[in-house]
Amino acid sequence: MRKPLRIFRLHECSPAERKKLLKRSELDILEVLPAVIKIVEDVKRRGNSALLDYTKRFDGVELSEGELAVSENETKAAYEEIDPALRKAIRDAAESIKKFHSRQMPKSWMIQIKPGIRGGQIVRPLQRVGIYVPGGLARYPSTVLMGAIPAKLAGVNEVIVCTPCRRDGTIDAATLVAADVAGVKKIFKLGGAQAVAAMAYGTATVPKVDKIVGPGNVYVAAAKLAVSLDVGVDFMAGPSEILILADKSANAEYIASDMLAQAEHDPNSAAVLVTTSEWIAENVLEAIERKIEKISRRSIILSSLSKYGKIIVAGDIEDAIEFVNDYAPEHLEIVTSSPKSLIKKIKNAGAIFLGPYSSVACGDFATGPNHILPTGGASRWRSGLSVLDFVRLPSVQELTKKGLRSICETVEKLAEAEGLLAHAQSVRERLKGGE
Repeated sequence: MRKPLRIFRLHECSPAERKKLLKRSELDILEVLPAVIKIVEDVKRRGNSALLDYTKRFDGVELSEGELAVSENETKAAYEEIDPALRKAIRDAAESIKKFHSRQMPKSWMIQIKPGIRGGQIVRPLQRVGIYVPGGLARYPSTVLMGAIPAKLAGVNEVIVCTPCRRDGTIDAATLVAADVAGVKKIFKLGGAQAVAAMAYGTATVPKVDKIVGPGNVYVAAAKLAVSLDVGVDFMAGPSEILILADKSANAEYIASDMLAQAEHDPNSAAVLVTTSEWIAENVLEAIERKIEKISRRSIILSSLSKYGKIIVAGDIEDAIEFVNDYAPEHLEIVTSSPKSLIKKIKNAGAIFLGPYSSVACGDFATGPNHILPTGGASRWRSGLSVLDFVRLPSVQELTKKGLRSICETVEKLAEAEGLLAHAQSVRERLKGGE
């Protein structure tokens, strides 16, 4: 049988081969963008009628206009549909997410820059936010919590959710309960590019939002790009990724399990091990081959590992860390003899997990930090979703006449250098006469 993934040795790789090791699934947004733009423009023009047509065409569900929004009765029924243990798990996860994200909230402040000159910032939440939650055959109650709870903590007045419905026109009960626990009052049975368009521009049923966040497929990502000049978006998150940095002290069984867990997300997910130990590399590969036979999503995992799965042996820990920073993973597990000592050397990662018991699965559901994270190397320039995504920080400036006089020459000289003579005059006028 063909092995599910290969072992590479960094010292044997040419620069071109090393570059190939960094490759992940590229969401080919440009390829689908023309079709997505047509959908967006159609929703802008026809509103609910377009939404109903696309829901029938793409999801195979025929809804009436009155069925686009989830009713209160549907949410109440959802509590009875799921078992008490799952209800408790949702509430427990929500509490951890609240505890973590509440520490991120920025504060308003004001300081004296110079005598007579004060400057600062104030915190203002967005007014209405839309969260896209993948759905249909899948269920992602945790994504609802990760999107809605930071928004509510930030003070957003209204949070809405769009998620595809199942073939019978219903939304997964756990997703509805999670939305209710997170304080979401409006949920719409909408998926794909049409859902993004509805939130961006509004329809008779779906309110227009200030910002759209949440993961989705290539069509959702392309739609977020298409509407981004008119509404705020978070980032174009692609298929999930894990990179595990390990030395000889690591547990090969744990590593194999975590790589398989990440690979089961999507046929285009990426699961990578970078290790300084040949022994770990060989044993992880053997464990993956053994464990994969017992996993229900075997075909998805095999597809993922064959395309973007890798085991990489580095000459030493410095070489391994250099590769980690070049790869800039969504999730990074550090399973070495002293993982905390390596944090300062990690420059690029969406979320970092330290030690043998810190599985990415825990971060997906229960520890509290956000699991909506940058992929495809985007952790080089941005962080995962946080409270900061839902607030604005307007600056505030206050000058007395004395303060204005103290910087008058600075303003005049820079204004004149840039040819903005009216700027300079606007300051001079204020300083005519005495104090």
